[in-house]
Amino acid sequence: MTSDIEARTIRRISWRLIPFLIVCYFVAYLDRVNVGFASLTMNRDLGISATAYGLGAGLFFITYFIFEVPSNLALEKFGARRWIARIMLSWGLISGGMAFVGGEASFYIMRLLLGAAEAGFFPGIIFYLTLWFPAAYRARIVSLFMVAIPLSSVIGSPISGLLLELDGALGFKGWQWLYVIEALPAVVLSVMTYFYLTDRPADAKWLAADERAWLEQTLAAEAARTPRQGHVPLTQEILNPRVLAIAVVYFGAVALLYAFGFFLPQIFKGFGLTNAQTGFVMIIPYAVGTVGMLWWGKRSDAKRERRYHLAAALACASLCTVGAALVGDPIVKVVLFSGAALGIFGALPITWTLPTETLSGAAAAGAIAVVNSIGNLSGFVAPYAVGAIKDWTGSFTGGLLLIACAGIVGMITVLRLSHTGAPAVQGRVGAAAE
Repeated sequence: MTSDIEARTIRRISWRLIPFLIVCYFVAYLDRVNVGFASLTMNRDLGISATAYGLGAGLFFITYFIFEVPSNLALEKFGARRWIARIMLSWGLISGGMAFVGGEASFYIMRLLLGAAEAGFFPGIIFYLTLWFPAAYRARIVSLFMVAIPLSSVIGSPISGLLLELDGALGFKGWQWLYVIEALPAVVLSVMTYFYLTDRPADAKWLAADERAWLEQTLAAEAARTPRQGHVPLTQEILNPRVLAIAVVYFGAVALLYAFGFFLPQIFKGFGLTNAQTGFVMIIPYAVGTVGMLWWGKRSDAKRERRYHLAAALACASLCTVGAALVGDPIVKVVLFSGAALGIFGALPITWTLPTETLSGAAAAGAIAVVNSIGNLSGFVAPYAVGAIKDWTGSFTGGLLLIACAGIVGMITVLRLSHTGAPAVQGRVGAAAE
């Protein structure tokens, strides 16, 4: 049974942190993938081919990869509110600057700069949440936070489609208005973040004394039960085979995610839709993904099981992507892409329960950053591969099949992970989940 103080504390922390973090990540993800909607007119205006577009979209993840681990370790050292505020201000300014690209070269440069600016935000938040929530709550809490990904498309897709209709207003193209208007919230939120977030439970004056004591004691007890490996160097601890295997799993999930984010608008517009109509049809798969993310994470916590839930989600995502690639009927295609979204967004939060099962503190922060940075390299590989195959074959089919293979590799890896002898999740979740 959940005690009164436990329920009260978790409820208060959740209402204090999660809505604000959802809004922040909503803006971050929207600014990362709004290039998918901008491409509907930007590519033509600037003479950018599908290959060049895929390369530019993916270059974001090269600098993101390079700066990810240092950024996350800096967050652990300097505190969340300072570092996250810095990240949001940087990416907001650069995202707005995307409105002024003039061709392939400047497009590539701005995407590289945006990746460097945003590096550390997502894994930093994941690590930050481990400082506030016991293990038994993490899948559902991460699900709530990450629901910003599909929500950013549920809400942002029709808005992006309508912003493209501002083409010619005050002499600017519609895609330029899209970049500028969608960048402004990040700048505003950067200031709010500095004053709103609290770095650690010990500093949380908005918690009652007994709530703060319960939380600190619970988290300390969990940290004490985390297996230690003696005086193992930090780099060796965060680059162990288990962490790298989780990165492979995440690579497959993210490949599917960004194939969606960067090319689904073009695929749907290919049905003969206008920009605005494309935005509204995009709501369908992302609404299904929102439900999948919340349901899958909650079920994983309730069953106290991670790996088979994750494998099932990746299987659903991969098989539906294969189906969507092979069928021609637009309605069936939308249905299958919706099934793929159910699996993709169901897989993401469960993945993030795995690194902290065996690591804590700076090692956990570093491991989360390693998983995120390596996994997000698929954000470079997937768009470039899909774009190049599209130019080569004239179709998205081959690229989607290739991306589905990455998801299947992730599924096989997570099933193999369940037989490595690593401690099971059941051994580390508390009675609060019962």
